[in-house]
Order: sequence, then C-alpha cells, then structure tokens
Amino acid sequence: MNRLPIEKRAQIIGLLVEGMSMRAVTRMVGCSINTVTKLLEEVGFACNMYQSEHLRNLPCKRVQCDEIWAFCYSKEKNVSREDKGVLGHGDVWTWTAIDAESKLIVSYQVGKRDAEYAQMFMADVAGRLANRVQLTTDGHAPYLQAVGDAFGSEIDYAMLVKHYGAGSVTDQRRYSPAHLIATELRPINGNPDAKHISTSYVERQNLTMRMGMRRFTRLTNGFSKKVENLEHAVSLHFMHYNFCRVHKSLRVTPAMEAGLTDHVWTLEEVAALAD
Repeated sequence: MNRLPIEKRAQIIGLLVEGMSMRAVTRMVGCSINTVTKLLEEVGFACNMYQSEHLRNLPCKRVQCDEIWAFCYSKEKNVSREDKGVLGHGDVWTWTAIDAESKLIVSYQVGKRDAEYAQMFMADVAGRLANRVQLTTDGHAPYLQAVGDAFGSEIDYAMLVKHYGAGSVTDQRRYSPAHLIATELRPINGNPDAKHISTSYVERQNLTMRMGMRRFTRLTNGFSKKVENLEHAVSLHFMHYNFCRVHKSLRVTPAMEAGLTDHVWTLEEVAALAD
C-alpha cells in the first residue's frame, strides 16, 4: 500500500487537531476518507502508547480530575435494546486528569461513567505520580472508593460539589448551562489546602477538547461511529496538547513545563510516531 509523505500526514494531523471533520479534511487535502481514517488509527494508537510509556514519575503537586460527555453510534435514547449498556453505543465519557501547575494532561480514559472505570482511571493516575499530591474532583460518587483504593492515605483529597438550579427560560435550557447556585468544598482525606480546591483548569480543558475535536462538539453530526476511533482521536488530541501546542500563559508546552521534553514538537514528529 502506498504511504503518504510525512508532510502530507502532518498536514492531515494538523487539520484534525484544529477541530476539522474527517470529511472536510479529505476535501482539503485531496485524499480518501479511508486514508484519513487509517492515519488516525495508526497515529492515535502510537500517541497512546508513547504517552502511556513516557508520562511516568511525574512531579505534580496539584491534580484536578473531571469527566466529559460524548456519544458513539447514536444518542443514548436511540440505542437498541440489545446494545443497551455496551460501550460504543450511546453515552461515552472521557476521564481526564490535569496538573494544575504545568497544565499537563497526566492521564485520560475513554469509557463509562461508573465505578469500574473510576477505579481503573484513578489507579492509572496514581501510577504516574512521583509524590503525594493534592487531588480535586467533582462530586461524582464513584471517586470516593476509587481514590481510596488507588492512593490509600497518601493523598490530600477534596471534592468540589456544585449545586445548580433550573434555567430561567425553559425552552432554551437545552442550549444554555444551568444556573450555578452554590459550590461546596468537601475535604475527604488528608489535609487539602482550601485555596487550591478547584476544578477550574480541568473544566477549561473540557472546552479545549470540544473546540479541538469535532466528535465532542455538541449538537453535531460529526460523532464517532466506533468507540475505537474516539479513543484514537482523544489520544492524538492530548499528544498535540501536551507536546505541540504552546500554552498561552506558560509560553511553553505542558510537556516542556513538566520536564518531559526540551522543545516544541512538530506535527511531523507526531506523525513519525506511527513509523
């Protein structure tokens, strides 16, 4: 099979990480949808393997975690009876953990929003850290057991619980966020510093994901048909975010700030990972 030149592969990757749909990419670069899909699979898999291997022994001090919603194949309400509960049909959640100082995405996981995936996610986060950290999550109940099992007593952990009310205009509730009534700080374990109990950075990362991946755009027809492709897109996105994209406030990439690399990666370097 003919292989695209590295420059062409880098061009396709650049368009994908800037939020362009796969069909739009094919029109822009003049190649088939199968070529773009194949490249996403190869590079996404390589990015996942690279980050799994190299994002280790991280000297983080404060970590924030959250989950972001998307869907595969169809909306949850349209999933057939035989496919109910099967990952890849309906709601799919991406778990993320961000270092509040370097803005590095420490860990991510695509799956369900249940206790089983919470356990796997927090175990992965714990396995990447070099020292005791202060951890903040939202009020999602499965975190309680998952954090305890993963860290034991070696964690300063707190939940930031947000209480929302109904919107003032009922027929626009679908398009507007609910009204925030109050926030509650809940220390769970250790001695978390109250002024650092926050999920602001990880929630801002949710916006970056929705802007950078067409599959996460709300009210879209650009959703993933297969959960594997969603996983590849997420891996590519975080590889680009961690290693290629200069953070506006840091003036370097998160990976450089965390000491994982000494330069801004090019798209050609990302494309070459699949080789």
